[in-house]
Amino acid sequence: MENQSLQELQFFLEEDLFLLQEDKNKYADPGAGIEQKAHSKPLENTVEDSSENYSTESAPVEIQPITMKGNFTNGLLIIHEEDELSDQIMDMLVKMINAVGRSMNEVGIISSANLEGRSLEDFEALNAHVVLKFGRIKHPVNSVPAIPYEVFTDQETQYLFADALSQITENNEMKRKLWNALQVVFNIKK
Repeated sequence: MENQSLQELQFFLEEDLFLLQEDKNKYADPGAGIEQKAHSKPLENTVEDSSENYSTESAPVEIQPITMKGNFTNGLLIIHEEDELSDQIMDMLVKMINAVGRSMNEVGIISSANLEGRSLEDFEALNAHVVLKFGRIKHPVNSVPAIPYEVFTDQETQYLFADALSQITENNEMKRKLWNALQVVFNIKK
């Protein structure tokens, strides 16, 4: 806290602070001569100058939207743990999306790296209707009480959480569990 500027401290201190002349002399530079202390600005001018330099209004911060791959035209969002998707994983993902009657051109794909440091409000601003989350993601979306491989509906959004795509690609049992859950999400009759 001692390294923060007055600009930063204004958010913590709600009342004005005043330094009395006797305190000002006490905290003056001990190496300074008596003449410098005697010629220092009067207290009133110091207080006025500091209030003019700092504004309590902060400039509006424009938040950049979360970057994703794909057109995201139908509200289907895929979030994955991997930094980059291998050809084998992409092949499985394309087959899976096509099997539920969708096209890869319609979905949005987000890596966990693109979600780091983003709030749940940023995520909800995407307005996804179906969220398929694969693997571990460092994001507040994990607070959604979805059980893996079971569909969870919150207001107008359906969530399906599953293992990482790299694990599902190599495990037939996980593929079956995922397919069964996708049939529920997309109302596919067996």
